[in-house]
Amino acid sequence: MKTSQFQKKLLSAQENMMNFALTLTADRDDARDLIQETSLRALSNQSKFVENTNFLGWIMTIMRNLFINNYHKVVRCQTVVDQDIDFYSLDVTNNPNLEGADSSCHLQEITDAIDALSDDLKLPFSMYLSGYKYHEIADALQIPIGTVKSRIFFARQELKKRLKDFR
Repeated sequence: MKTSQFQKKLLSAQENMMNFALTLTADRDDARDLIQETSLRALSNQSKFVENTNFLGWIMTIMRNLFINNYHKVVRCQTVVDQDIDFYSLDVTNNPNLEGADSSCHLQEITDAIDALSDDLKLPFSMYLSGYKYHEIADALQIPIGTVKSRIFFARQELKKRLKDFR
């Protein structure tokens, strides 16, 4: 497709792009920024567009992907971790949710429920709780990763049943 034809198609899609951008952003200024970024990306990737395909669909896919990537970027930037806190030695003894005999009973109920699981479910679930990744559990137990995920899922389901009155 010639550059001039491509640009004409892009200009004719502006109204559709604005409508879609407004549904994504719910803000007119952000929508304009998204349209501008999408147009720039489309122009720089013009060679990747295959003729006789849905041009508007291609443009909207670019826009959606840009919006998602920008959203993830904003979320990452807004996540703040206080570097001064030592998470490994937090004082949980002053936590009002964990005080008294009542909380130790709850903890005992949870421990008993986990211990009551079959070994097939208990071992992968306990390893997962200890911080092992799925692939590490699969390697250690010499079972497929899908089996590990299934067993952890079924362990959770079983624990939900056993601890349904727990709140």
